[in-house]
Amino acid sequence: MSRRQRTIDFKAASWLPLLQRGRPWLLAAGVIALAGLLAFAFKGLWQEISYDQVVAAVRGVDTGGLALALLATAVSYLALSGYDHSSLRYVGASVPYRVVAQTSFIAYALTNTIGLGVFTGGAVRMRLYGAAGVEAGLISRAIAFNAVAFGLGVGTVGALGLLWDVQVLAPLVHVPAWLLSIGAWLVLAAIGALLVWCRDGRERRLFGRLPLRLPQASLALRQLLWSVLDILAAGAVLWVLLPDGAVSFPVFIGFYAAALVLGVISHVPGGLGVFEAVMLVALGGRVPAEALAGALVLYRLVYYVLPLLLAMLLMMLHELRSGVAAPLTRAVSSLAPLLLAAYTLVVAVVVLVSGVTPATEEATELLALHVPLPLVEASHFLSSVAGLALLFVARGMLSRLDAAWWAGLGLAGMTLLMALPKGIAVSEAVLLVSLVTALALSRKQFTRKASLLSVPFTGGWLLAVAAIFAALIALLFFAYQDVDYTHELWWQFEFNGHAPRSLRALVGIALLALVLAVRQLLRPASSAPEPPDAAALARADSIVRRQDNADGFLALTGDKQFLFSETGNAMVMFGRQRRSWIGLFDPLGPENEQAELVWRLVERAREAGGRACFYQVRPQALSMYLDAGMRLFKLGEYAYVPLADFSLEGKRRSNLRYSLKRAEREGAQFRMVPVEEVPEILGELRAVSDAWLAEHRAAEKRFSVGAFIDDYVLRQPVAVVRHEGRIVAFATLLTTDTKAEATVDLMRHLPKMPYGTMDFLFAELMLHLRGLGFQRFGLGMAPLSGMAKHSLAPFWHRGGRLLFAHGENFYNFRGLRAFKEKFDPQWEARYLASPGGVVPLLLLADIAALISGGLKGVIAK
Repeated sequence: MSRRQRTIDFKAASWLPLLQRGRPWLLAAGVIALAGLLAFAFKGLWQEISYDQVVAAVRGVDTGGLALALLATAVSYLALSGYDHSSLRYVGASVPYRVVAQTSFIAYALTNTIGLGVFTGGAVRMRLYGAAGVEAGLISRAIAFNAVAFGLGVGTVGALGLLWDVQVLAPLVHVPAWLLSIGAWLVLAAIGALLVWCRDGRERRLFGRLPLRLPQASLALRQLLWSVLDILAAGAVLWVLLPDGAVSFPVFIGFYAAALVLGVISHVPGGLGVFEAVMLVALGGRVPAEALAGALVLYRLVYYVLPLLLAMLLMMLHELRSGVAAPLTRAVSSLAPLLLAAYTLVVAVVVLVSGVTPATEEATELLALHVPLPLVEASHFLSSVAGLALLFVARGMLSRLDAAWWAGLGLAGMTLLMALPKGIAVSEAVLLVSLVTALALSRKQFTRKASLLSVPFTGGWLLAVAAIFAALIALLFFAYQDVDYTHELWWQFEFNGHAPRSLRALVGIALLALVLAVRQLLRPASSAPEPPDAAALARADSIVRRQDNADGFLALTGDKQFLFSETGNAMVMFGRQRRSWIGLFDPLGPENEQAELVWRLVERAREAGGRACFYQVRPQALSMYLDAGMRLFKLGEYAYVPLADFSLEGKRRSNLRYSLKRAEREGAQFRMVPVEEVPEILGELRAVSDAWLAEHRAAEKRFSVGAFIDDYVLRQPVAVVRHEGRIVAFATLLTTDTKAEATVDLMRHLPKMPYGTMDFLFAELMLHLRGLGFQRFGLGMAPLSGMAKHSLAPFWHRGGRLLFAHGENFYNFRGLRAFKEKFDPQWEARYLASPGGVVPLLLLADIAALISGGLKGVIAK
């Protein structure tokens, strides 16, 4: 490919930064559209019903209906475990059903209730299925398989619902009945054709070109049935809470499927508001408004909040068994901050809603008899303020802050004490008791010693808080729509003065929100990290030599910045390119100090208006990045040779033996030059390096690879091959004092050298290191190799495979893999940990620029 073609291709990707910069505007447009949908749905509803009618409708649901709703919820979550069981079987992973059941329940309890970024079930599955021994790539494919199954299930249920009573549904959606029928039959026909296509489970060609390996028909049918059962059961939860005979189940389930899809597309947590709006529009003329509103409230509590509470109890059970060393037990316990953050958010909303709605008449009469009015007023006001504070504490819990744990425990305990005097809020007290208990059991999971206000709040989080506050205002005016608002109302203090009490609470909430917002705006920006000086390099050198990762020696090239732990025993190295803060490898140093460094880099980047990522991280450390809210993208595989078993004997090493013996016959000589003797040959090494760069028409790279810099080369021993007295090839060696591994950095040679010189160099080097007691030898990464070859592999993997197979004009992908395969290595995955969306593509562009010394270097090779 010519340089001109590369330039065109590079410019073609310029829409990515534009899309990223336009994301806030797209989000704002989505919020406006959502607000319009809600306004349309609730138009006229304000005058039709009252708060008292909704409360009466909730209380009027009979015990039998509530029991059926609970049973339907159990069936739905059982079907959801069937999703995961089938998808894991599809990708070839064997996991005990009890592990699948626990994982799917916790994941869906979080996803259904919250569904925002780091709250999603993907992180849960990565942690728990990873603890069960499933590779991260397989988990990603299982999640993709679930998504496809959900779409097919919704399509099947929706189409059958339409066909059941299309004459009734057509006028509601303003579409001719015959057109709806045709659309429904086409959907069912397409799903049926897909099942037929899956009859033998072999690979097929989509549109004659795209390879697609489908599951066996029996597995596809089973997954479809699980999906249909889940949707039918989830819909039944709401349907049994409606008045008897209000709407037939087949008609109802068609609307329910449509509302479910729109809620998922909206990306609003749990589809909150969007789902209700669709159901109110669809069923408003068939079900009494107050009964429908009451049923929707109960549906949220039964299907969303109750499973989250049970997931919390499951986590608490595992915390009580913390002495058990089972990987699953440890993995569930490690999810405590995620679950507690979600549950704290739910409890905070419940407390805030309680603050702007009136207490029952029975509770008011009881308070008037036994509790002083000042205590009632103070409890109501302070409880509401604590509810808002809990919203921000939940954000700190996600960051595993020690301060967030203390603040959450204190606020929840204080609110619990005020639950009874403010309005005999028994159900609220139950939620708070469970929160306090879970926090008390999860103390050891909050290990970060940082201020609660030191964590920058993202725009999405602040927008969610603003949306909650707007909803509280709307709820207050809905609950007290018959009250005349006058200035005197603010100063009415009496047991029946619910409206004045709620107004004062809302003002308290607004003032605290204002203080926190101003504090966020005025917080001093952290200083930019300084380039490393001699003292920082010496400190880094000490850390690098005491740990196992030989590639960590790249910290000493002088082109990176450092973040050190508080003890000074660990560090993370990173580079900056435009808005990207790019950590290289996992943090170096003691394991118990690494996670804090991940959080600190993420937060420092966020404070500076940037985005953080970690490049070439290992599978053993993935949980740190999942905890920090990042997603994982496979970059390729790293080759290791176990040195204890390495030899040149055996059939597999016959080609290597031939290359070595031929090089020896042609006069090649190997020698390991110790550090103290490297200055004597530095000039020869530079001549070889210059010749190698000239032959490849390349400039020195940096960041993730070393460069021929005198001070850097002089820090390392060098393996050299001489021919006729002169150096014809060399490799600089990276080692640490632990002798856990060794690897090479610069590998350069003259254009003319004996046959098999590089094979000879590597073979002799590994034999030499084996004699010194090193455990393994790193051959480096083969980019884009080992990507999933699967019909449901993520787009990232499919694009990587395509580039690996056809990208030789950019990089010698296949040749590099083939060279490493000569040494029969073990392969280990390497990942990019970064935010999701289009951000990984932007980050990879910045990483390439950082390695090549700028965008010009990327284009010019």
